[in-house]
Amino acid sequence: MAKASGTDPAGFDSQLATTHLFGTPAEAYAFATGEGVVKTMTWCAASPSTKPTGTRSRQSGCRGIQFPGGKILGDPGNVKMRFDSKFTQMAQNGQL
Repeated sequence: MAKASGTDPAGFDSQLATTHLFGTPAEAYAFATGEGVVKTMTWCAASPSTKPTGTRSRQSGCRGIQFPGGKILGDPGNVKMRFDSKFTQMAQNGQL
């Protein structure tokens, strides 16, 4: 898996140490429908990003992110990312 990820075993272990893997559909659903995903994406949106030109930008409100329940972070007229809890709900209900 390390090789497929473009790193060595130590690098892969380092990446995995900071990655949360959901163990059950209920855990994934709780995250997707709770404030955890909003907090995480708020942090990500506020982090500097590199534009294709190589310049840095902190324009976190220029795009919108929609969450289950209709909450939108950023520009509601320019939603580019949507979190949909439909599949985690189906998995939790044994429908997948």
